[in-house]
Amino acid sequence: MAKRSKRMKGQSPVGGMGMMQQLQQLQQQMETAQNALAEETVTATVGGGVVTVIATGDQQIQSITIQPEILEDADAEMLQDLILAAVNNALDQSRELASERLGPLASGLPF
Repeated sequence: MAKRSKRMKGQSPVGGMGMMQQLQQLQQQMETAQNALAEETVTATVGGGVVTVIATGDQQIQSITIQPEILEDADAEMLQDLILAAVNNALDQSRELASERLGPLASGLPF
């Protein structure tokens, strides 16, 4: 003989549709936040303004600007170090921005 689960009228199985609706709503909010991050930018400047990197909130480098006067000295190694530092700084800022924007949404997850 099969067991029947006791369920109150109007109650749906396994947490109900309310949970599914909440997850769908959370997914939509995440998509909206991610799309907004793609539009936001952070700027990292190093070497007293010699190198500037702009990145989006979704970790895409948008531009790198190098002041022409640094090229007069032609120290390639120093320029490489400055570019590397600026890119890493911009990506760190971008990840921090993403964490600020998406963190509250992730805390709403039921697990």
